Amino acid sequence: MSIRNHIPNSITLGNLFCGCLALVNAFEGRLNWAAYFVGIALILDFFDGFTARMLKVSSNIGKDLDSLADMVTFGVVPGVVMFKMLLTGMNLIGASSAVQLGWAVTASSLVWVPYMAFIITIFSCIRLAKFNNDTRQFDSFIGLPTPANTMVICALPLIVQFQSQNVMVVNLINNVWFLVLLSITMSCLLVAEIPLFALKFKNFSWAKNKLVYLFLGLSVFLMVWLKFLAIPLIIFLYISVSIVNNIFLKNKV
Repeated sequence: MSIRNHIPNSITLGNLFCGCLALVNAFEGRLNWAAYFVGIALILDFFDGFTARMLKVSSNIGKDLDSLADMVTFGVVPGVVMFKMLLTGMNLIGASSAVQLGWAVTASSLVWVPYMAFIITIFSCIRLAKFNNDTRQFDSFIGLPTPANTMVICALPLIVQFQSQNVMVVNLINNVWFLVLLSITMSCLLVAEIPLFALKFKNFSWAKNKLVYLFLGLSVFLMVWLKFLAIPLIIFLYISVSIVNNIFLKNKV
């Protein structure tokens, strides 16, 4: 086997290594650094497949490595990040949010809440297993890809850090019940039967990639305008555009 066959796998292992570094930082409470390492992993995750297609190399080991690396970086990491955010939310508001809602609960009865975060990890595992065995997802996606889900979750601590002046947004992100609802919503989107167009290039022609180019252009505009706050908006825009493309425009993905 020539050295070029190992290049994509090496990039995949780089993704896994970044996932491990993200985990270490998340466990130690440095959620912003965890998000940065996830960002690097996202780049590597894109280029391992791109490199494999460019070099025209493929193997079952490479596919397995990709799924195993993704399970760590885009399955375990977002669960841990959300777990730490829920812990922070509990420390900030305790049972006050529940009391404000008129619920007769005590702080001790809410100790289970942070563990709701790992529903993200469980559904990410299901999503990856479905992707590996679903022949419909060769050139597109059915359900939200795990990297996109991870982008939403890991963007939250960066939004809190860099847009602290936006009190309404920060308070929302620090709200325990919002985070629980977000965890459930994102988990459902991972396995939902929603066709989503793939952000992959087999070639760079405008005609065959018009939708991707338009989406990427709008995403860049939103990132320049809103910084990290744009990331969750871009992912939900991705879902919305896919629905419009498939239902209203009657295009197949």
